[in-house]
Amino acid sequence: MPGGTEGVNTTTTGRDEARPRAGRGERTGDPGRVGFDDFVEARSSRLLRLAYLLTRDHALAEDLLQTALTKAWFAWGRIDGEPEPYVRRVLVNTFASAWRRKWNGERPTEELPDAGAGDFAGASDHRHDLWDALGRLPRKQRAVVVLRFFEDLSEADTARVLDCSVGTVKSQTSKALAKLRIDPALVAGPGEGEAR
Repeated sequence: MPGGTEGVNTTTTGRDEARPRAGRGERTGDPGRVGFDDFVEARSSRLLRLAYLLTRDHALAEDLLQTALTKAWFAWGRIDGEPEPYVRRVLVNTFASAWRRKWNGERPTEELPDAGAGDFAGASDHRHDLWDALGRLPRKQRAVVVLRFFEDLSEADTARVLDCSVGTVKSQTSKALAKLRIDPALVAGPGEGEAR
C-alpha cells in the first residue's frame, strides 16, 4: 500500500491499531516501569500511614504520598533492588522540603476524632496527647521518631531514608525522646496536660 500503512488498521478509529497497548504497571515503550502499579497496590496503605504520621493531616498525607509516588514513577527504571526504601526516602524528603518552602508559622489546631467503640477505654486521651506532643517536635526529630518507632526501621535504615549518619539518627532520637519525656501533656497524664 502507498504511504507505508500495510498491516495497520486506521479505518475504524483513526489511530494506529498495530501499536501495542500498555499493560498493567507499564507504559508503552517504557518496560522499566513494569511492576509500579503492583507496588503501589501492595504498599500504598503503609506509605499513606507514614505520610499521615509525618503531616498529621489526612488530605496533606494523601497529597504527600501522591507527590512521592509521582517522583518514584519517573525514577522507577533506575531503582535497584527493593523500591520501598527508596520511595520512603522520597516521601520523607518531599515532606521536609515542602515544609521548608511553605512554613509560615501556623500550627494545626484540629482535634483528632474521638476513638471508636472498639478502641481501648481511656487510650484516646493519651493518644491525643501523644499526637500533640509529637506534632510539637521539630520536623527532623518527628521524622526520626516516626521512622524508628512507628515504621519500626533500624537506626541504619532510618539514616538511609533521611540521608544522614547513624550518629545523627541516634542524637535526634535521643533529643526527641527527651522532649517527649518532659512534655507537659505527657507528664501530667491523659487529659491533664495543657489546655486544648
